[in-house]
Amino acid sequence: MRFLIRALLFLLVIGGLAYGAAYIYAGTLPGPVIEVRSPEKFVGQNSQLEFSVETPDGAFSNIQAVFEQDGEATTVFSTDADEQPAGEMKQESSNRIFIIRPIGKQALPKLKAGPARVTVTASSAVLSGIRTVTTSVTRDLEVRLEPPRVGVLSLHHFINHGGPEFVVFRATPADVAAGVRVGEVDYPAFPGSSVGIADPAVRVAFFVLAYDQDRAAPISVFARDVAGNQATSPVERRVTPKPFAKSRIEINDAFLQRIVPAIAENTPDANIDTSDLLKGFLTINRDLRRQNNQTITDLAAKTRPEMMWREAFSQLGNTAIQSRFADYRTYFNNGSEIDQQVHLGFDLASLQRAAVTASNRGEVIFADYLGIYGNCVILDHGLGIQSLYAHLSTIDTKVGDVVEKGQTLGRTGATGLAGGDHLHFTLLVGGVATSPIELWDPQWMEDRVFRKIREAGGQAPTLKYRRD
Repeated sequence: MRFLIRALLFLLVIGGLAYGAAYIYAGTLPGPVIEVRSPEKFVGQNSQLEFSVETPDGAFSNIQAVFEQDGEATTVFSTDADEQPAGEMKQESSNRIFIIRPIGKQALPKLKAGPARVTVTASSAVLSGIRTVTTSVTRDLEVRLEPPRVGVLSLHHFINHGGPEFVVFRATPADVAAGVRVGEVDYPAFPGSSVGIADPAVRVAFFVLAYDQDRAAPISVFARDVAGNQATSPVERRVTPKPFAKSRIEINDAFLQRIVPAIAENTPDANIDTSDLLKGFLTINRDLRRQNNQTITDLAAKTRPEMMWREAFSQLGNTAIQSRFADYRTYFNNGSEIDQQVHLGFDLASLQRAAVTASNRGEVIFADYLGIYGNCVILDHGLGIQSLYAHLSTIDTKVGDVVEKGQTLGRTGATGLAGGDHLHFTLLVGGVATSPIELWDPQWMEDRVFRKIREAGGQAPTLKYRRD
């Protein structure tokens, strides 16, 4: 009997030691991983707390987020609460959840300007529940509630539908991000110093009322601070409707045999079917066109914060216009409609292998084969303005070159999706294709850009033009 008691006591001691060792070991195991994604530093009127919590088995015993300011703590999220404030919680993976909760002035009415702190705490059971481990992440924040100020300075914003315009405005404080919003499209603004304006609050921007936007789309300048507070001011303007052409494009077998294999060979990642030429053409005209245009849009980020030109842009000399901007094209094969697309540029015809020259001073940011555009050069002229030269037979420049107006970039050709030797020319503002007619016009450049700059105290030449 005594032996059994001793054995039991021994087992109890061993078990206790094992449990104690497991308990101590459990305390060394890592707790949940917490990632506070936003805010990074500032809180404004409509800020949100965004964070994720992850554990190896996805088992959370508790998650809590607390916002503190001046000694007062507010729980903005807790798994223990029966009712949660407005927000979002979703399972990002089997082991991780993502939580969004508003922490701006509208959600926390007592919020005031000054320092604050957010703390996220999460707990999970380890070793089959022997112990709970806890992780806590704290982020110090600054509350900013005063909205920026923004107002338009320039006058006479006359917009041709599908065309560009230029605006001068003030935005304060000096560190705000600012730009122009047309419908749901934003165009970045640049410091007035980029055109010689001394006032640090002044910004300048080109923008477009795109061909596919409603003519009544709202247009405003905006300023947004680091805390997300935003102010807007409408841009007074007059919009002139512009009819866009419609054309019928016949796609014959000879054309398919010439362009489909060539484009497929130069863009192997596009998965173009060359065994069925019509199917391959539709992949090019739809999918590859969309990919190429996205590449062009993305290049807008490479624009210089300066005006590299001092005169109007120029149409390629001695050329006839074959097709205009925003030409709505319907494609036919053997009498049947097969596709519809919009032509976002001007087709300019000259002699075969004619020299293609820069429409204005700029920097080469692309010089390579680009799908439907074939051999292509793109110039950045600064302030979001870029120009594209497509279907070239040869490219005679390289990325990084700064070229002067009239300098040769290459030779016309029929590479890419081209029916014959010509230059496809596109003008872009903030990555959005626009009609080049305005920027080709010295009177428009003087009245709508350079004069506005001078009136705001900047430096711009006075262009001489003939008044009809």
